[in-house]
Amino acid sequence: FSTSLDYISSRQRCPQASGLECLAPLVCSGEETPDPIPTTIKGTIPAWINGSFLRNGPGKFEFGTDRYTHWFDGMAMMHRFHICEGNVTYSSRFLRSDSFIQNSEKNRIVVSEFGTLAMPDPCKNIFARFLSRFQTPKTTDNANVNFVKYKGDYYVSTETNYMRRVDPQSLETKEKVDWSQYIAVNSATAHPHYDREGAVYNMGNSHSRRGFFYNIIRVPPPEEKAAMQDSADLTGAKVICSIPAADPRKPSYFHSFVMSENYIVFVEQPIKIDLLKFMLYKIQGKSFHKVMTWEPQHGIIFHLVNRHTGMVTYITYIYSPMFTLHQINAFEDGGFLIMDMCCGDDGELIGEFTLENLRRNAGEEMDEFYNSLCRNLPRRYVLPLTVDERTPLDQNLITLHNCKATARKTKHGEVYVTHEELHNDELLQFGGLEFPQINYHQYNGRPYRYFYSCGFGHVFGDSLLKMDVHTKELKAWRYPGLYPSEPVFVASPKATEEDDGVVLSVIITPREEKSTFLLVLDAKTFSELGRAEVPVNIPYGTHGVFNEMG
Repeated sequence: FSTSLDYISSRQRCPQASGLECLAPLVCSGEETPDPIPTTIKGTIPAWINGSFLRNGPGKFEFGTDRYTHWFDGMAMMHRFHICEGNVTYSSRFLRSDSFIQNSEKNRIVVSEFGTLAMPDPCKNIFARFLSRFQTPKTTDNANVNFVKYKGDYYVSTETNYMRRVDPQSLETKEKVDWSQYIAVNSATAHPHYDREGAVYNMGNSHSRRGFFYNIIRVPPPEEKAAMQDSADLTGAKVICSIPAADPRKPSYFHSFVMSENYIVFVEQPIKIDLLKFMLYKIQGKSFHKVMTWEPQHGIIFHLVNRHTGMVTYITYIYSPMFTLHQINAFEDGGFLIMDMCCGDDGELIGEFTLENLRRNAGEEMDEFYNSLCRNLPRRYVLPLTVDERTPLDQNLITLHNCKATARKTKHGEVYVTHEELHNDELLQFGGLEFPQINYHQYNGRPYRYFYSCGFGHVFGDSLLKMDVHTKELKAWRYPGLYPSEPVFVASPKATEEDDGVVLSVIITPREEKSTFLLVLDAKTFSELGRAEVPVNIPYGTHGVFNEMG
């Protein structure tokens, strides 16, 4: 895959920043607030909102004198903003994972994380410490990425084979769940998809003597009698499709996947995991993020799978190198599958989020780091679904009105696609965008018009954006020194239009101690309705959900 000389990357298209402020206070350890405390309401919180905004993310970055290296390593901290009749309370708890408990008991880091290797016990003799290097590291259950739901139960999830069931009211930690006890996978993403019948789809991977496989998982809807049991239940989970890795020694990293009404698409991208390095990494004293490499000599493969049969299409859809963490939406239209996702052109990104980098000094140091990072932009890819041996070569097969994405059959069984930019130049002033969310309940897998996201004019999101994918027009909420979390859409009870509802986001600031607030925006106008101020410091987090109350 060659890139032409006139190609401009997503980073080059966004303006360079200067004079950026220090974000160190946003990656300091937080303190729990296990009992709900009241908030101070400014403006109005609509009385119809009834439920809890649950957030997850790294919240503790040291034990004793040991310090974590990477932002992803911080111990999971769960937050709950409970909204009822215009009032809001706040509570938070650390996840009582095995990792958290063992580290706390020893007052040092004893379980390795993504970017931090646990050092041998200093109390062991030299010979025992040397031998401990050759033991396989324990897999962490520090589930600090998202809240997910299976069969009516909430879990917190990361990207290992472990999840933790949690109580969404009290944030109490319940049992540890091991995916590999139910199905043959070694991991699962923290971004499952939900269908309208209550089934849940996810992706995991497995490796054996036969090779390395990307597996699509289906967990069935809950049974009525199961609602009486207070225990984790993934019974009936099965792998519906296994896709062999293009290179079994260097499989691709993936964070999420695409799902429409009838299809699942797995994006095999050139962020590679070197399995040989992975096996050697403990002996070499390297952490996991050192085994991931960006290999742009490989392009993208879109693997198209029928969601109902588990069959992979014989057509291979390919594209030049890019990387994606988060999908926006996907839907079918007239024999085409339309996929919208946040994409960047440089997959070196993930390893760069060390705490040392995130805590750089204001000005030149921080500017240099931010300006080196990839910018993610929304793109649309269109896969033609009716390609066969009669389809002509080297003709654009996309016949959708006003669509700039292309797809050309290059040889038997292969289609090369190009994307359409799902934005205009105004977005570049916000530094690109990430953490996309839609009106998921009504519009996931269906034609839609709006998505909500964070703009990234700094290393962490510093604006909230609403994008109209029909007109590519933007609405924005942005104030200096305020850093919003991933926006979550909540539909109003009598909604008749896609954007009838509110957008929720937790706003934090490095400029003032304990000045956090829950922001409520009118999703249609993107103007502020109200905020709930709470005197706590919340570290910058990852993902969240709205848990609606009956």
